[in-house]
Amino acid sequence: MVLKVNGLREKLSLKCIIGYSDIETVKLDFDYTPFKTVRYFAFLTLKRFKLGGFIILKSSMNCYHVVFDRRVSWSENMRIVAWVGLLCKNRFLLKWFVMQCIKEESTLRVSCKREKPSPRIVFRYGCEDMQIREFLGCRKTIKGIVRRLQNEGVGLYHGSC
Repeated sequence: MVLKVNGLREKLSLKCIIGYSDIETVKLDFDYTPFKTVRYFAFLTLKRFKLGGFIILKSSMNCYHVVFDRRVSWSENMRIVAWVGLLCKNRFLLKWFVMQCIKEESTLRVSCKREKPSPRIVFRYGCEDMQIREFLGCRKTIKGIVRRLQNEGVGLYHGSC
């Protein structure tokens, strides 16, 4: 988008970050955490709560998202996220947990964000036929829409994702 002000042209970007939200999928957002630590807590959570399987997505340097496969209720979802946050003592995960409780749904980013690329899958384990399949299907649709908008010249953030 271009805005003309006093004869000058200033570029504006729509600061649009697209995410996937729901209440039935256990999702974790680990910021500033090494991959081995994320994988350790993903396995621990999977076994403790019998969540079927998980994927880990890298959102940026030492920042990861985890999506589990078994569908759960909202209260069980938040109980699991709180358990992981308290166990690993990750203040960023606990802050994310509180924000999800306030919104009453949990959200993970799918699109790019400023200089951060779109999260990419870096590890898979177990079943992927329920919530992971749904998450990946929505993610694919969202990325397709973003790609089409880019091809039409619509900038979502700094003109590209």
